[in-house]
Amino acid sequence: VQLVESGGGWVQAGGSLRLSCAASGRTFSMYTMGWFRQAPGKEREFVATISRGGSNTYYADSVKGRFTISRDNAKDTVYLQMNSLKPEDTAVYYCAARTGSSIWDVPRPSDFSSWGQGTQVTVSS
Repeated sequence: VQLVESGGGWVQAGGSLRLSCAASGRTFSMYTMGWFRQAPGKEREFVATISRGGSNTYYADSVKGRFTISRDNAKDTVYLQMNSLKPEDTAVYYCAARTGSSIWDVPRPSDFSSWGQGTQVTVSS
């Protein structure tokens, strides 16, 4: 599956952004989806994940209550709504996909087989 992220940009602290990830090439509903991020000099870290049907979600503690992951299988798209953004949310955000129905609370990047190119999110104080 091919993944293309969009929606990144610059925002002041406290603001909001909505990231989108459009999938193509395979049946989107077969994939568990996730969002990860990577700040300069840091490892890629888990942000959120959503099950194939959208009924189950998990979030990193750092974004819980501020970010919401969702998906529209009719549009082959997964979203990440980011509210109350903080400067520490600044990073390149990546969409990822993995086959199979299993979902758990803190997946690793190596658990996902397909990745988008990333979209930059910059939050200024």
